[in-house]
Amino acid sequence: MCHGFQGFKDWGFFPYVAERLARAGLGVVSFNFSGAGVGEDSATFDEPERFGHNTYTKELRDLDIVLDALTKGAFGFQPSAYGLFGHSAGGGVAVLRAAQDERVRALVTWAAVARFGRLIAPLIDELRRTGTARVVSPRTGEELPLYRDISDDLDAHGAAGGGLDVMRAAGAVRAPWLIVHGTADQTVPWGDGRDLHTAAGAGERQLFLVDGAGHGFGAGHPWTGSNPALEQVVRRTLDWFARHLS
Repeated sequence: MCHGFQGFKDWGFFPYVAERLARAGLGVVSFNFSGAGVGEDSATFDEPERFGHNTYTKELRDLDIVLDALTKGAFGFQPSAYGLFGHSAGGGVAVLRAAQDERVRALVTWAAVARFGRLIAPLIDELRRTGTARVVSPRTGEELPLYRDISDDLDAHGAAGGGLDVMRAAGAVRAPWLIVHGTADQTVPWGDGRDLHTAAGAGERQLFLVDGAGHGFGAGHPWTGSNPALEQVVRRTLDWFARHLS
C-alpha cells in the first residue's frame, strides 16, 4: 500500500483499508516511504529533512526494496504474485511499478495523479529559483521544508517518455486496473483519473467515479470512522483484489 504526498501508512483510512483487506484473506504490507518525514511513532512529522529531500525516484526505489523483501518471504509469507494499491502520488508510484513488473496481477489506484508535477506545481518556480520552499501540513498546520531535489528529479525524469512519466507507464500496465476518483477532488481533479483510464493499455480497466467525493473520500486524519463514499470504494477494492489475486 503506497501513501501519497504528506501522507503516511497510518494516515486516515489506510489502517482501516489494510484491515479490511486482511480480513478478506489477503496478505497486506503497508509502509512509510523513507522520505515521508514521519518517524517511528507514525504520528508526527519528526523527520522534516527527510521529507524535504524526498523525490519520486526515491519512492520508486523504496517500493522496489519492499517488494523484493516481500517476494523473499521477509514478512512471513512469500507470494508468487501480488497486487498494488496507491493513493494520490502513491497511485502514480504504483502505476510506474505495475508497468514494469509482470508479478503485479492487480492494481488499484485511488485519486491517483496522472502527472507528478501537479502536487507541487505552485512551488516549482520558487524551488528552481531559491532551492527551497515551505509546505504546510493540512493535518497539523506545521510548516515543512521542501528542497529542489524533487523539482530536479522531475526536470530529469518527468518529461514525456521519462522514468517518471505516469501517463506513458499507464499504457504499459497489463494487470487488471481499477481507477477510483472522486468527482469533487480538489487536490487531484477527477480528470486525472479519466486521463489514466484513456491512456491505460490493453486489458481489464475500470474507471469508478464517486459522485461528490473529495481526495480522501470523506475520510480524514485523525480517523473518525467510515462513511458511505468510502465504503463504496472499499467494497470495489476488496472485490477487485479478491477476483484477480485468488
